[in-house]
Amino acid sequence: MTEMPTYMSYLLAWYATASVITYVLYAWDKRAAIKQRQRVSEKTLHWLALLGGWPGAWCAQQQLRHKTQKTSFRRVYWATVLLNIAVLGGLVAVMPLR
Repeated sequence: MTEMPTYMSYLLAWYATASVITYVLYAWDKRAAIKQRQRVSEKTLHWLALLGGWPGAWCAQQQLRHKTQKTSFRRVYWATVLLNIAVLGGLVAVMPLR
């Protein structure tokens, strides 16, 4: 069995951390929406998704049923996912696997 390159460990840690933070902010925003308090901006949620938190955002959308109805938000969200995956794919393509 081959060992995972160090940079891959860092990438996984980055995505896990960003996803947890993003999930928590989605939950915070959902609660704020229910209680009619100040919300987390959509721009912030999109930036977090773009920076690697999109798996956490996707989980939050499914589990919390939050940000699933607004078409304009969903379009931008999926654009951030595609852009993030493209950049990640480019990084992995140029980095050595050993």
